Amino acid sequence: QVQLVESGGGLVQAGGSLRLSCVVSGGTFSEHAMGWFRQSPGKERERVAAIDRNGVTIFTADSVKGRFTISGDNAKNTVYLEMNGLKPEDTAVYYCAARRSTRLYYVPTSDYTYWGQGTQVTVSS
Repeated sequence: QVQLVESGGGLVQAGGSLRLSCVVSGGTFSEHAMGWFRQSPGKERERVAAIDRNGVTIFTADSVKGRFTISGDNAKNTVYLEMNGLKPEDTAVYYCAARRSTRLYYVPTSDYTYWGQGTQVTVSS
């Protein structure tokens, strides 16, 4: 059973940076398509970024393009979301997700099998 544990959230001022981490256990990141999602109160869950099993970035939401970067470290079995130029509208709970995949250059839109517990990111103005 794959488990995902996120960390790195917190309170930051607008314009600041945070790096979220998602440690994968019970499987290897290189066997899975990985994604970061976020959800704030009253809003739909939003896909933020995703990488394929080789760590190639396949998707970045327009709302974060140029500010957020997703990456993976095979040796540490960890996926990261580097967030720069944070804005108050980035405030949300951020979730890591995984789906086993044999395909390269492929990530699901929303149909992920495993989800982390989430980490809160709050950006003050």
